[in-house]
Amino acid sequence: MKTVVICSGGLDSVSLAHMVAAEHELVRLVSFDYGQRHRKELDFAAKCAARLGVPHDLIDMRAIGAHLSGSALTDDVDVPDGHYAEETMRITVVPNRNAIMLAIAFGIAAAQKADAVATAVHGGDHFIYPDCRPGFVSAFEEMQRHALDGYAAVRLFTPFVHLPKSAIVTAGAKHGTPFAETWSCYKGGTTHCGRCGTCVERREAFHLAGVADPTIYADSDFWKVAVAAAGH
Repeated sequence: MKTVVICSGGLDSVSLAHMVAAEHELVRLVSFDYGQRHRKELDFAAKCAARLGVPHDLIDMRAIGAHLSGSALTDDVDVPDGHYAEETMRITVVPNRNAIMLAIAFGIAAAQKADAVATAVHGGDHFIYPDCRPGFVSAFEEMQRHALDGYAAVRLFTPFVHLPKSAIVTAGAKHGTPFAETWSCYKGGTTHCGRCGTCVERREAFHLAGVADPTIYADSDFWKVAVAAAGH
């Protein structure tokens, strides 16, 4: 299955890229600059493409992202600390982001005569992000079937959509993903902050998977407090 992987440079998408490279035929990575404050993640996507020996398409979506306002990822709004599944994390939603990115990736896949577009949405995303849920995945794939009817047949590959992030860590470890060469923190500092939702979720996932976490966190213990407060 010739597959295009949407790769942000984060733990999930880099692990997915390594899995696809091992189990299918990885043809290219596609990344998006939508003005995110943690743009440094894109450097890790580029490293992943180089490591796996495939082209890397970096799509400039900054003009579009400027209009998708109200998110802590793109606006001058503080990224909240705490567990990923807390209500406060809704401020990190960028409206319609995944739908826009997927539509572009499907166009690229069709032009490149690829069989699939892979994205690393997972079970932990469902509470906060509507465009990561199984219903969206099914509906989007059906929409694209109509959009490309008679031109190309491209499927949407989401192997993690029903799985927790810890399962992604397990899969990543199986396929030799260099976890230190991934970026999750939404604050985009010098090191992972250890306090934002993605840092807490990342640290918790390694713990649950029983895999050593090579990440350097500015606050390496906050995740325990956040997990306990969220009742996890």
